[in-house]
Amino acid sequence: MISKDGNRSSTLPPFLQWSPAGRAVVFFLAATSIWCLLAEFYGLCSMRTFTFYVLVPATVVLVFITWLDRARGDGRLFRSVVVGAVGGFLAACAYDLFRVPFVVGAIDRVGPDWLRLPLFKVFPRFGALILGEPFTPAQTDSQFTLTAHIVGWIYHFSNGMTFGVMYMAMIGDAVRRSWLWAIALAVGLEILLLVTPYTGFFNIAQTTRFIIVTLTAHLIFGVVLGLYVRNRSRALALA
Repeated sequence: MISKDGNRSSTLPPFLQWSPAGRAVVFFLAATSIWCLLAEFYGLCSMRTFTFYVLVPATVVLVFITWLDRARGDGRLFRSVVVGAVGGFLAACAYDLFRVPFVVGAIDRVGPDWLRLPLFKVFPRFGALILGEPFTPAQTDSQFTLTAHIVGWIYHFSNGMTFGVMYMAMIGDAVRRSWLWAIALAVGLEILLLVTPYTGFFNIAQTTRFIIVTLTAHLIFGVVLGLYVRNRSRALALA
């Protein structure tokens, strides 16, 4: 249906549109990715159980309502979810690229001591938790299965993408809102990293160096996410 101003209007109920109710639904569904890990930390249920019975169904529902808005709605929810997901993925890539030198230094024992941090050690552990494979704190990365490594990386990028979607749901309109809100989200993620059992659970020393490096990485995540989302949303608004 086309409205009087020439734009396509939606016949979907408000909770399936890019309205406050619809954004709340999108935020809730996207947040199940990080809740998956938090459920394991706080003993609510295993990460494996949460993944298969909550995260996967929630992702299917989110994809469905995104498609539904594209097919029968005004397309705002569809565009916002896609822009947020792409922005979150690109931000996660930038976040990881910044951390690569520290990971290489830790693996190969090269460079100064301050440049050695095993920041990727959590990824195969994510995968092992989802697959239900037991591991010990002293277990090395090479002792995890290839499947655990792959699943762990997929889960890591799912977090980045869903953080992007959650960011879009929080700000609503990336054209009008300041992109600096993405920095606020990034700082919030760093605080979450430090106040939850994350470091203790994965046997990571919460040193000043670790905090500085991870905070910088999260700030890079926020800058890339905020700028991409703003610029892409402006381009779509002008199209």
